[in-house]
Amino acid sequence: MQEVSFSYLDELNDIQRQAVSCLEGPVMVIAGPGSGKTRVLTYRVAHLINNGVAPWNILTLTFTNKAAKEMKSRIEKVVGSSANKVWAGTFHSIFARILRVEAHRIGYPNDFTIYDTDDSKSVIKEIIKSMNLDPKVYNNNAIRSRISSAKSNLITPKNYVKNEELMNYDKMNRRPMTHVIYEKYVNKCLRAGAMDFDDLLLQMFRLLYQNPDNVKQKYQSQFRYLLVDEFQDTNYLQYEIIKQLVFYEGSDKNVCIVGDDAQSIYSFRGATIENILQFERDFPSVNTFKLEQNYRSTSYIVNAANEVINYNKKQIEKKIWTERLEGQKIKLIRTMTDNEEGKRVADTIIEQKNRYNLQNKEIAILYRTNAQSRVFEEHLRRFNIAYRIYGGLSFYQRKEIKDLLAYLRLTANPKDNEAFKRVINYPKRGIGNTTVSKLLQIGEEHEMSLMEVVMSVDIQARAKTKILGFVKLIQSLRQKAEQSNAYDVAVYAARKSGIIDLLKSDTSVEGQGRLENLNALLDSIKEFVENDELEAGEEATDKSLSQFLQTITLMTDQDNEEEGNDNVTLMSTHAAKGLEFKSVFVVGLEENLFPSFMALSNPNQIEEERRLFYVALTRAEEHLTLSYANSRYQFGQMRFNDPSRFLEEISEDNIDNISIMKSSGPGKSSSGRSGFGEPKLLGNFKRLAPTKTNLALQMDPKDFKVSPASSIKEGMNVLHLKFGKGVVKSVDNRNVATIYFSGVRDTPEKRIMLQYAKLQIIEDDA
Repeated sequence: MQEVSFSYLDELNDIQRQAVSCLEGPVMVIAGPGSGKTRVLTYRVAHLINNGVAPWNILTLTFTNKAAKEMKSRIEKVVGSSANKVWAGTFHSIFARILRVEAHRIGYPNDFTIYDTDDSKSVIKEIIKSMNLDPKVYNNNAIRSRISSAKSNLITPKNYVKNEELMNYDKMNRRPMTHVIYEKYVNKCLRAGAMDFDDLLLQMFRLLYQNPDNVKQKYQSQFRYLLVDEFQDTNYLQYEIIKQLVFYEGSDKNVCIVGDDAQSIYSFRGATIENILQFERDFPSVNTFKLEQNYRSTSYIVNAANEVINYNKKQIEKKIWTERLEGQKIKLIRTMTDNEEGKRVADTIIEQKNRYNLQNKEIAILYRTNAQSRVFEEHLRRFNIAYRIYGGLSFYQRKEIKDLLAYLRLTANPKDNEAFKRVINYPKRGIGNTTVSKLLQIGEEHEMSLMEVVMSVDIQARAKTKILGFVKLIQSLRQKAEQSNAYDVAVYAARKSGIIDLLKSDTSVEGQGRLENLNALLDSIKEFVENDELEAGEEATDKSLSQFLQTITLMTDQDNEEEGNDNVTLMSTHAAKGLEFKSVFVVGLEENLFPSFMALSNPNQIEEERRLFYVALTRAEEHLTLSYANSRYQFGQMRFNDPSRFLEEISEDNIDNISIMKSSGPGKSSSGRSGFGEPKLLGNFKRLAPTKTNLALQMDPKDFKVSPASSIKEGMNVLHLKFGKGVVKSVDNRNVATIYFSGVRDTPEKRIMLQYAKLQIIEDDA
């Protein structure tokens, strides 16, 4: 392909320019935090178009609709309106669009419903109940997670039964019928003409794999250039779909992945770091470009992040650097209690706002678990500091919104059982749960949807007339949908169903709020209908009801976030990925919390926790504050934790320690306890050298066997993977043990809750 000179290339540094200009063959861009990843990705698409590639031959996959929209906007600034013809969107939205055209080839209707999490849970709950299984043992969330994991790993119900490891795991967890629930769940979704989020990937793979000569070849030919953003967040199934699209005879394998292995933090969602680590093996001719210059953060922050991530073994070698040499050292706060930690953070926010003229929206508090937000909320309220909790209840999860959407879903797809159940008696029309249960039973016996049951089976029920009235209502909505756009159908449904009249009759503040929410939904549908922006790969926008329902169902948390309000942001570290703030507080940096106690026995999980900490550090542009408390309430009990091991991995060159604030009088902390006096510098901790008394550092973690907490008694010798050999001095009535670890130089006596301690009892001569 002949390259031409384009002025936008002058905006890039050397390595960015090389990544943008290498247009043919497989390309891997390793993009460190704040290195201009989005610019490289968008300019690469623009450069393809300017070098003669048709925009509709380009497919760009992202993880949020917001990212795709921003990307198309940036491309448009370079190449003009042709950017609208680029296929850019999330994995789920792009594959849903393709399945809308091709789903009939794999046994689904093209107007299939997309089940959200609540819908999936409802179906699973119904199956568990019908099988007379104990819902406490067959926990709904656990079963759903199991099914999701199976789908993400391309394991169908038939293959699930054949997998000895999966079956043994279920037996061990007293859930041997999981495979039956999985099979019933798949069949129920198929009968309802519905796909859940995982199905949008699994069925896309099936579509390509089972139709190699028509469908797969069609999309391979169309998408000549494939680009994937945040590749480190892909799961096994997503990577397999990518391979289906790019691996074929005569292909140039024009696939470009952009990502950072050091920011792979979503294994709990099924993402695997192995995808990016093995990409060079799968594509031996790949050209690799490493974006190592950080434009976001100061040198102290960048240096600390490098120091931390270097402790990980599984990584692609790189060295992030910055020319921003100015800035403040990293602040460190140590407090006695989590309550005091909340006050200290609020105090420091006020100080930073006054000293550096920061706005609230330029400040974020990041924590490992959402439960930690409470103490920070309390103290921010006391100081009258406006804040928001990122990732709260989504607008589309509110009851009144889901009620009207259920009518619209049933209008688009009458087989949608979950929507049917939600509104068959809302507003109340005298159809009780007993009647619905009978309908469900008939549906199971005849393998029919609820709508098919009430339309074709003679129902012996007192509510028969009312049920038929409901059917006529849905039929009238479907007739309206054939002639009108999504907004007109929604207004008609809101009125004809009686929902608007019902909400109007509730004159309470809450009732009026629900009515306002419903009007806001109608406004959003109006905006959808009147918006002329083109969707990915579309020649003309689709204003149908099905398209609107798909659009809102596939929205991510970040797409729903409102901007513009001046609030301090409180969020989990996982949710912060991709964001940046002038000042960041990373709180709760204690062993058993960050890193999580669930990760301590698994080296791979510890590495992911370290990557999560790396993400937290690199969200900060100018000010970074790290804090921890010596004690906090967790699970209803006081726990005493040591500082996080990750603090040890930052050298003292980058840390400016803060002494404990004694705001409650001389020698007292804000909690009323005695202060620490002169604080110790927590940078550059030295790991203990292996000695006879420090057995833990000499042994292979695989040989370490955790003893039952109930068997640990006073006077016993125990082994801890971090602290080494210790002697149990006492165990109190709260099951908190005082243990003396002879190999620990600083505070050898530790108070540890045995429930979470992970100790191994050893013989005296060990």
